[in-house]
Amino acid sequence: MMNNNKTLNEIESNRSTVIVESDVELNANVDDKYKRTTVPNIPNISESTLLRHYTNLSRKNYALSTTMYPLGSCTMKHNPLVNEKIAKFDEFATIHPYQNEESMQGSLEVMYELQKDLCEISGMDYFTLQPAAGAHGEYTGLLIIAQYFKNKNEKRTKIIVPDSAHGTNPASAALSGFEIISLKSDENGIVSPEKLKEVLNGDVAAMMMTNPNTLGVFEKNIEEISKLIHDNGSLLYYDGANLNAVMGIIRPADIGFDVMHINLHKTFSTPHGGGGPGSGPVGVKAFLKECLPSPFVVKDGDTFKLSFNDKQKSIGAMKAFYGNFPVILKACAYIKSLGGEGLTQASKQAVINANYILSKLKSKVKVPAGNSCMHEFAMSLKGALGNDIKTLDVAKRLLDNGYYAPTIYFPLIVEEAMMIEPTETESKQTLDEFIDTLLNIIEESKTNPEVVHNAPVNTSVRRLNEVEAARKPKLHW
Repeated sequence: MMNNNKTLNEIESNRSTVIVESDVELNANVDDKYKRTTVPNIPNISESTLLRHYTNLSRKNYALSTTMYPLGSCTMKHNPLVNEKIAKFDEFATIHPYQNEESMQGSLEVMYELQKDLCEISGMDYFTLQPAAGAHGEYTGLLIIAQYFKNKNEKRTKIIVPDSAHGTNPASAALSGFEIISLKSDENGIVSPEKLKEVLNGDVAAMMMTNPNTLGVFEKNIEEISKLIHDNGSLLYYDGANLNAVMGIIRPADIGFDVMHINLHKTFSTPHGGGGPGSGPVGVKAFLKECLPSPFVVKDGDTFKLSFNDKQKSIGAMKAFYGNFPVILKACAYIKSLGGEGLTQASKQAVINANYILSKLKSKVKVPAGNSCMHEFAMSLKGALGNDIKTLDVAKRLLDNGYYAPTIYFPLIVEEAMMIEPTETESKQTLDEFIDTLLNIIEESKTNPEVVHNAPVNTSVRRLNEVEAARKPKLHW
């Protein structure tokens, strides 16, 4: 097999015949400064060699097209190829945001339909599609909350964030100018209304919650929490990153949330990872409409057009133009193809799959939040491994077995944490293979610890210095 650590110029085998001289005459009018003075460094190889080179390079990566991606908290589900094809239609791919509204009615209709569908799924009254990622959606939602209180001439400076929240929640709140009140979860991994009462006061603008939370547990006290927040004159923010567990079953607005973001690149099956592309639409209840960024799409008779909020009451634009349109297209196609019944079934299957894995592992590992979960769960490998093997070692060993490692050491409230989210798109056979692999690694930690401690051994790059890799990354190879 060809050694893919070599550059194409170093590959000596499978060379093609010599490239013939060009018989095209040079235009005599071309200025000398634009003419080559050296021969271009073009590898003289066959097409099959070139094809194998790039195909083998692609096989060094982990992708949903090659393996299960059990990345807890990130919902790495199957991306239907038909949605990719739709996004490449010329009618969508060749439009320009500076075109007039009359010439892109179809695209505006797609955006309008997605806004309407997200309202139906979430219970919110209005949506903006501008935010370019989940954290960008959080930031947008928090700016909306800040603007709401500014419009009321009311000064509120603090945001409550449970310790089971996503890591971006406190960062987004701080970036929006708020102070953070961290709220400790109770022994069941959920927010206690009694603990909430201790930190509620007139300075609190909002509380951010993920439901189900990062431990994969549904916040069963949500109605009481909602009442406490609203009686305090505060707002309730919903981090929609875990909507994949409840879409079609509950609607965030119906259980008391006022503002939320949705990760289109998670819940609605558009590709993500590697920095994007993402999309984090933000929904609000009607009383917050004037704070939304502009523009958003409205329907006027049979025509679709852009609507703008009052600049003095709105937070202003959050992104150039209208959002990541190809992602919007793919999400809309996914929602339309599944429909309400299909989305509900996807949620149920995601919960079933996660609980199936949990049922097979709970006798071997600790699960701090209990014996059942929603669409994901966080387990602690502390005490389950032998010979001073850590969760990081298990993650590296999973790479040797062909799996992208799940999220580790998060949430921070779980020691030696590993999060697992199989999503609804994996079969029982795939789940069983993953379970067997994980159990085998736990056994290896006791019987053959060196192979786990030294993992990975069959990847392109062996174990890195984690600190150096984070602080001084090498971005090309």
